[in-house]
Amino acid sequence: MDLEHKTSWRYLLGWTFILLMVVSATYLHDVEIILPEIGALTAGTWIYRKADWTRQPRKLFLAPSGTAVIGFLVNRLPTDYPIKVLIGVLLMLLLLKGLRSNLAPAFATGLLPIIINATHWSFIVAIFFWTLSLMVGVRLQQRQPAIHSAPATANWWQMLGFSCLVLLWVSIVWFVGQPQMAAIPPVIVVFFEATQQTDYSVKLAIKQWTALTAAATIGVGVHLLVASWLLTTILTMPSVYLLLLGLRLKLPAAYAFPLLALVLPTEMFDKLPLSAALAAAFFLGALLAYQRVLDWVRAAVTEN
Repeated sequence: MDLEHKTSWRYLLGWTFILLMVVSATYLHDVEIILPEIGALTAGTWIYRKADWTRQPRKLFLAPSGTAVIGFLVNRLPTDYPIKVLIGVLLMLLLLKGLRSNLAPAFATGLLPIIINATHWSFIVAIFFWTLSLMVGVRLQQRQPAIHSAPATANWWQMLGFSCLVLLWVSIVWFVGQPQMAAIPPVIVVFFEATQQTDYSVKLAIKQWTALTAAATIGVGVHLLVASWLLTTILTMPSVYLLLLGLRLKLPAAYAFPLLALVLPTEMFDKLPLSAALAAAFFLGALLAYQRVLDWVRAAVTEN
């Protein structure tokens, strides 16, 4: 079987896994067990087989489950939504540092309970079940024993820069009266991964911005036309796959947007494409600007 057929089968397997999650939510009439980032994790581990995600399968369970518990508990705090986002992000960074994990989608599973105001323990049960299933699936697909050595993690400077940009974004949207735009999980995920790349180009940033904005638009547009959770998922997942194929881009976070559109409150759903576009432009643009300044400083030091 050639590589293209193998990829098709992996996509079909991952798509079926995501569909089972939505089917269970439909059957139980519980929107809180639709977990958008399971779409991203499934794409990254089962379809694209990202080495830095699959090398330690147990962290596919520990990191997203841990951040989900953090987000669930932070959501119970008697404080404003943007403050919850900031507290949640900081605690999640510390957890990932403690686990020695760079699993960016863990931010999304942690932010989700804050965004949708999850209050039922079914959310935590669903996180545990689906991330454990992902972990088992990755282990079964591994041809070699799992690598137990810890991968490199974000350093303290990267974490500080990431936190400062999130703080600035939250402050801006809060100031302009749009606090619901404080957390766009797939964008946060892509930004966290991008901060750890030594060579982040304008071309890649434009592709990622296009993919994130288009995926959010697809999710909202299809769900406006099709009220069914199940049918929306059936139509949007292949659409995002074709979008990424056209862009020649492997971006697991894009698969989270169609599912995110299913669970967002009305005031956030309507503005999701715009919020995704603005947030992605802010974070990815800031990273590009930082790298250009850093390159200029290095060049100046070298000349001196």
